[in-house]
Amino acid sequence: MKVGIFFIICFNAIFIGGNSQNSTRSTTQDNSTGGTPAGGAATPAGSGTGTFNVKDFGTKGDGTSDDSKAIQAAWQAACNSTGSPKVVIPTGTYLTGPVQFFGPCKGVTTITVQLEGTLKASTNLEQYENHDWIQFSWVNGLILTGGGTFDGQGAVAWPYNKCPANKKCNVLPTSLKFNAMNGTIVSGITSLNSKFFHYGLIDCQNFNASGLHITAPEDSPNTDGMHIERSSGVTIADSTIGTGDDCISIGHSNSHVTITGINCGPGHGISVGSLGKYQNEGDVNGLIVRNCTMTGTQNGVRIKTWENSPGASAATNMTFEDIVMNNVGNPIIIDQTYCPFASCEGNAPSQVKLQDISFKNIRGTSSTPVAVTLECSQGIPCQNVILEDINLQHSAGATATCQNVQAKYLGTVVPPPCKV
Repeated sequence: MKVGIFFIICFNAIFIGGNSQNSTRSTTQDNSTGGTPAGGAATPAGSGTGTFNVKDFGTKGDGTSDDSKAIQAAWQAACNSTGSPKVVIPTGTYLTGPVQFFGPCKGVTTITVQLEGTLKASTNLEQYENHDWIQFSWVNGLILTGGGTFDGQGAVAWPYNKCPANKKCNVLPTSLKFNAMNGTIVSGITSLNSKFFHYGLIDCQNFNASGLHITAPEDSPNTDGMHIERSSGVTIADSTIGTGDDCISIGHSNSHVTITGINCGPGHGISVGSLGKYQNEGDVNGLIVRNCTMTGTQNGVRIKTWENSPGASAATNMTFEDIVMNNVGNPIIIDQTYCPFASCEGNAPSQVKLQDISFKNIRGTSSTPVAVTLECSQGIPCQNVILEDINLQHSAGATATCQNVQAKYLGTVVPPPCKV
């Protein structure tokens, strides 16, 4: 298959932010005229404000006709209205290529996309020039709800994903990209079989998601449930995530991220990083992961940074607490020699500083004998790492291993603390 995607650098659980490096638009979106339905018809009567049903804009909803233009026209009409408009995508199956829900919506206080049916992504990879399927960008007060499904149809694309083995690879489309958004609410939405990441957040402020269902097979490559980068005030709550990669990954330049009530598995667990891959990465600060359950994942809670960091950054003030591990590999792991490829340059220690990290009330079973791994950088040892009330069991007896870390142990800690 001829894949029309330009050549960029990719690696496991790092989200490339496209053209939004400074949260500004690189193209001009003309919102001065009303939305036009597919086929060039006039905007339906009565749709200057209120509810905008995509059926009125020409969608077929038969699962085979391309409904991209009609759905985008309904959005444009709503965005050009005033007050609190709603775009309704009723029951049905809507086949689409890339759809761009772009703002700013200048006369709108909140705007709702109520997905009741299923959006199904085209399997023609040549359509995805911008590496995203559904894009929400430069919108304040978005509400995405309705109980519907985004079906990425990823199985056709996964054989073309070479990123797990090669850091120079063609990146497949993210299903749901949120770029430079403020005051976003996502609730009760299902994302199925993304081609690459299910959700990608970049340059977002005050993003709240709950009641999500994110699903892909355990062997599907790079299907992270949600990747967060350069964002602040993010809450992900009460959701079920099972994929072939991280359930949630927290990239660089994030602050005040709260993850709570997540049922994770299968997948690679909940990860900070990987960090330290690129120049000028921002710090991670103020992460809370609480009241989560990991089942059969490759890792539990993980912090991963690259050796040979091109610049110095930090990840500080992070708390992981009240977490249940059910047959999890590496339930607690800090890995500052991260390399997902067959070989990596390793001639310099990681320059990412890890400090003020708390693991508290983490309990359950490990599928690997080493239940706690604290492998910190020789160049910048971890500081103020606290393990409190840990109870992780393995059939052969769980153990812990530590390098280059200043760790404190409080309460009962099983496996027993390693000597540092």
